[in-house]
Amino acid sequence: MATAARAELSLQDTLLPGGVPIARDVALGLLRRELGRFQAQVQKSFESQAIHGLGAARQLSQHMDGMLYNIQNYAAAMVPPAAGARGVDFALVATGGYGRGVLAPHSDIDLLFLTEREPGPRTRRMVEFMLYLLWDLGLKVGHATRSVKECITEGLKDATILTALVDARFLSGEEALFTAFLADFNALRSQGLAPFLAAKRAERATRHARYGESPFLVEPHVKEGRGGLRDLQTLYWLARYAFGIRRMQELVGPDSPGGGLLTEGEVRAIARAWDFLWTLRFHLHYVTGRAEERLTFDLQPVVAARMGYTRHGPQDGAERLMKHLFLTSREVVRLSRVLEPAIERAALGPPATRKGGDDGLAALGLAFADGKLVAAPPDRDFSREPVLMLRMVKAARDRNLEIHPLAIRALIRHSRQADRLRGDPEASTLFLDLLTGKDAAKWLRLLNEAGFLGRFIPEWARIVGLMQFDTYHVFTVDEHTIEAIDVLQQIDRGELNEVAPVATELMTQLQSRRALYVATLLHDIAKGRGGDHSELGARFAQEICPRLGMSAEETETVSWLILHHLLVSQTAFKRDIEDPKTILDIADQVQSPERLRLLLVLTVADMRAVGPRVWNAWKATLLREVYWRVSEVLAGGMTVPERDVRVARAKEAAAAMLPGFSKAEADLFMSLGYPGYWLSFDSETHARHAAIIREAEADRAPLTVRTRVLPDRAVTEVTVYCSDHPGLFSRISGALAVAGASIVDARIHTLTNGMALDTFWVQDSAGGAFEAPHRLARLSVLIEQALSGRLKLAAEIRKVRREPARLAAVTVPPRVVVDNFASNTHTVIEVNGRDRPGLLHDVTAAISEQGLQIASAHITTYGVRAVDVFYVKDVFGLKVENERKLAPLRSALLEALTPPPAPGGGGPTPYREAA
Repeated sequence: MATAARAELSLQDTLLPGGVPIARDVALGLLRRELGRFQAQVQKSFESQAIHGLGAARQLSQHMDGMLYNIQNYAAAMVPPAAGARGVDFALVATGGYGRGVLAPHSDIDLLFLTEREPGPRTRRMVEFMLYLLWDLGLKVGHATRSVKECITEGLKDATILTALVDARFLSGEEALFTAFLADFNALRSQGLAPFLAAKRAERATRHARYGESPFLVEPHVKEGRGGLRDLQTLYWLARYAFGIRRMQELVGPDSPGGGLLTEGEVRAIARAWDFLWTLRFHLHYVTGRAEERLTFDLQPVVAARMGYTRHGPQDGAERLMKHLFLTSREVVRLSRVLEPAIERAALGPPATRKGGDDGLAALGLAFADGKLVAAPPDRDFSREPVLMLRMVKAARDRNLEIHPLAIRALIRHSRQADRLRGDPEASTLFLDLLTGKDAAKWLRLLNEAGFLGRFIPEWARIVGLMQFDTYHVFTVDEHTIEAIDVLQQIDRGELNEVAPVATELMTQLQSRRALYVATLLHDIAKGRGGDHSELGARFAQEICPRLGMSAEETETVSWLILHHLLVSQTAFKRDIEDPKTILDIADQVQSPERLRLLLVLTVADMRAVGPRVWNAWKATLLREVYWRVSEVLAGGMTVPERDVRVARAKEAAAAMLPGFSKAEADLFMSLGYPGYWLSFDSETHARHAAIIREAEADRAPLTVRTRVLPDRAVTEVTVYCSDHPGLFSRISGALAVAGASIVDARIHTLTNGMALDTFWVQDSAGGAFEAPHRLARLSVLIEQALSGRLKLAAEIRKVRREPARLAAVTVPPRVVVDNFASNTHTVIEVNGRDRPGLLHDVTAAISEQGLQIASAHITTYGVRAVDVFYVKDVFGLKVENERKLAPLRSALLEALTPPPAPGGGGPTPYREAA
């Protein structure tokens, strides 16, 4: 580069005019300007899209080469040699990523000061002078001073050092020393790949365990995560260590090292992945102004816009960027599966292959190589007989054998041939057997990463790498689906009996087990297409199932399950399951005990596969309650018209639980509750309430708060007994928010004596119960202070810890739905909005201000999205059906759902105090 060379010469002349060095502080200023100049130049070229990430990384490296060359010459002049001594007696060597000739904007600069023997005083002073100069320039420098012999010795002890030396590149100084180092290092390489390969595999396993085993995490680590830059670099390191190559292109062709380990297409795929990941990394560094390698939610829309991703159909720019990233990561994983074993095999020599013996493998067209499965050469291969791919996977599963890396490589390279297997009876039978058999998730992941699954089921290809831009789902849609299959098998094997006992029991009773597995595989197949993915997925199932050889009955079952796969969870978390109509409505849709069993098991598998914090004991309890109540209806055990009879039975059961009460005390308690109260709790809870009320009335206590930990449900029950007044729910929910409690369910009852008996079920931020005595005491104190007016809720709620800034980019449009058909006695209001401390306080205050009474509340969060459902009546105890009342209610709720501006943005909108 002539321009760069001229700049270097100009800087050299400036630092050493006439061969005499200028003062250090003057030199530091010149170097700062030069550093800023070329960094700004590269950034401008990159952000104007004149160059992409890899080109920018190379330009930064080349500019840094020139600067270091000049700095070393300047240091040599500033620390002159003793009389008669030679000039610079060490070699300045770039290592690590910088050694490969690439540099990110905020990356470390890895340098090796290579000496012949123990460095002398002048060498130490020069190294120190250079390092302090580089640090004063604000550069992060990784450095070591070693002799040639020490490099080899330390490299043998530490794989990290050895890896850095793989990329060693001479910059300036004593080149003969670097030549000697290369000779010794090549001698070390010639001793074999095995130790280095083992070290890199161990390092990669540790790295993946830390940064994510899946390449499909929704906030991926671009550098260290699976399928990221470091995995690509590992392939390069292995190839370079084994064959001494500098470019992956050198592995193409029969005359190349290893005999043609890569195809031209694979080299192009590597180049595309390199460039895309480097471009992404540069944007991350420039946007954040630091060495940020994790693509978090807040950065995804920004980076997507900078890279030119815009909305296309139902997908916004961030989702399109992430899909591109996930497909790239999958490509890196596939390339690792192809190249790494090929390098190992080339280093070891060709495998000894034998056809299967009496075990029947030969009849399947399979053979052994190194004791692992391959297609039997030379007459059987995947391109001519693609069904061999499924036969091989099934044989590996059934016989507990490993598939040879070369066979996995062939599977990846011939995955397109799966097109020919659609509708093939043998292929369909094999696939369904793999789906419903042992370790299904393991084999599905292999087929998905190889690209086979998206070819065999073309509808699947649309969900590969498909991200949902929310904080609820941890994985992409395809990875979530495979996780759901894995959970389903854990249920099948009885491994989740402790956390999902009902689903585990029901799994043994299913008649449609195969349909359940296929429905789980296809339940999200229509996501990302716009519209209701349940309805679209049900239609897709009617096309896919016959291709898989399923009967008409199985096809109908699969389609129905996909259409209704959210029915049980939505009922459990968003409806009052004490309302008989809720249960009858779901029973009308299900109609069959077998379908109810299938739905519950599918719901458990789906929820547990979403992420580690989604499932908890409270949700498990609600799902079980829905199942048993609907099951009772389907068995003919529940009829709604008998409400008065059910109330009478509830009172009789409660009376039997009050042996310590006088008849007058018992009669008084029986007269307090309206019918809805008696149908909302069991007899043990009624008895507990009776004791609370008797004690409060005897003490004339204006407020009674009782807490009870329910560890099996992972919630704490908070019961409040006090005089009823408008806004009571809002004040209590505000106090709970200040205490750090999340309300997951609530029952609000006004008794005939004008007192309120409100029950809240709360969890802490980790999804567990409040258990510590001091926290329980604080709950009671805060509720008392809030109701007495001594707690300034608006101010205290603002102090509650907010969500991390990285989640701010996830938008949740506010939405209000009013439903007068879900209940015969109440209007059901569903609000959707961004969760925040005090949200429930604001929403319930808005409801109270409209003159409505809340009978029950059902609170669910999906990441940062809150979905709160309220059963309400007006002051006359009637539904709210007049549109003149509903319109201002919707407006007030939408205002309450709108989050206040962040501090500094014009000042936060004050939280409303409850009326």
